[in-house]
Amino acid sequence: MAGGKAMTSSRSHDAFEALYRTEYARVLRFFRKRVGADDASDLAQEVFLKLFTSDVAGQIEHPRAYCIRSARNLLADRARRKTPVHIATCPIDEGLDAPTPPEQAWRIEERDVRRVYRRTLLALPRRTRRIFLMHRLKRMTYAEISEQVGIGYKSVNYHMMRALARCRKERIFQ
Repeated sequence: MAGGKAMTSSRSHDAFEALYRTEYARVLRFFRKRVGADDASDLAQEVFLKLFTSDVAGQIEHPRAYCIRSARNLLADRARRKTPVHIATCPIDEGLDAPTPPEQAWRIEERDVRRVYRRTLLALPRRTRRIFLMHRLKRMTYAEISEQVGIGYKSVNYHMMRALARCRKERIFQ
């Protein structure tokens, strides 16, 4: 029994090494085109680390496609998690690009946050949106909202929690 497991582990390790030798350069080029040379090798290593720990290298029918799909999935996961990955679609010439004043960058960021905030609020049910805006913009208390809308205090609390959960999901409030 133990010999069979060692044999399988050895075969799996050999399969991984062969996969690494044939596909690493391609995965590295894939990342260099999309994120630049600085982060490419770390991301390529992460792809192969996941392959190694999953122990599927010997079972892959189309290694080239599998590795590139794994690389794309890694980029998509990072974008979803909004981790700081510097993705560039074209090289930036630092000498030609003038630095942006911080105020301009803040205005751009503020505009983006407002757009996400507006889209999130418009996606809320009408009553939830109304209650949320009454509390956040008009600074009304839950008791005042309860009286004006004609619902119970607990219902106001429910609608606020619903709105806040949606905002957190969209990463408006951290």
